[in-house]
Amino acid sequence: MIGRVTDHPDILSLLHDVARQLRQDADRRARAYGLTRAQWIILIRLEKSPGLSQKELAEILEVEPITVARLIDRLERHGFVERRDDPADRRVWRLHLLAPARPVLQALAGERAAMNRLVSIGMAPEMLGRVSEALQQIKTNILAEARARAGEPAEQKDVA
Repeated sequence: MIGRVTDHPDILSLLHDVARQLRQDADRRARAYGLTRAQWIILIRLEKSPGLSQKELAEILEVEPITVARLIDRLERHGFVERRDDPADRRVWRLHLLAPARPVLQALAGERAAMNRLVSIGMAPEMLGRVSEALQQIKTNILAEARARAGEPAEQKDVA
């Protein structure tokens, strides 16, 4: 068979399946709070980095800015987020969390902790460390290849 590695599992299929199942679990958990997974991610990102723009969030979520605008509209209706003018550019909205988002973020942190516990059932701390290292190496390899194709320096580090 051409291009098939027979002495290792199909890591790409496994990664895809695990990611899909995690997304489905996160969707279910977010729905319990009247949110979508994308809204959950927005709230977490705004908690870590207050004042992100809709455009910056669109890049993080890998969606069009209009999609983020609609998600923010819904979060505004919930009273979780507000748009503020950017003092340097009147065309840009900066996004900030409001007080009603705090208890929801606290509950979602509990959901995230539960997901972390779920995926680590039956794994010793050493195994979890090896899995984390392996996934980080996979990410590093993919980013290095993408940067090489784009002609960027290889030594740049991903901080996300």
